[in-house]
Amino acid sequence: MRVKRGFTLVELLVVVLILGALAAIAVPRISQSAQTAKINACKTNVDLINAQIELYYANEGSWPDSLTDVTGNLNYFPDGEPNCPLDVAYVYSDTTHRVADHDH
Repeated sequence: MRVKRGFTLVELLVVVLILGALAAIAVPRISQSAQTAKINACKTNVDLINAQIELYYANEGSWPDSLTDVTGNLNYFPDGEPNCPLDVAYVYSDTTHRVADHDH
């Protein structure tokens, strides 16, 4: 006589519950990590833009009139204007001659 081997319904249910619990822990952490990465990328873009504004001043002897004077110039951004991964526009201040960090 042959004995059939396999998983019982209870064993499969236990495995599904364990996988569900692991997913419930992992998914929020992954989504939070993605948001943190976007915020860090945005801050890096702000630092890069401000450095290029300084370079513009060193090269031209005056501050740019608008942000597009720097971001639209291929000498400063050969790959094109950096965009905020959070879809928030960068704003140039005529008084500080800087782009400020966004509120995230």
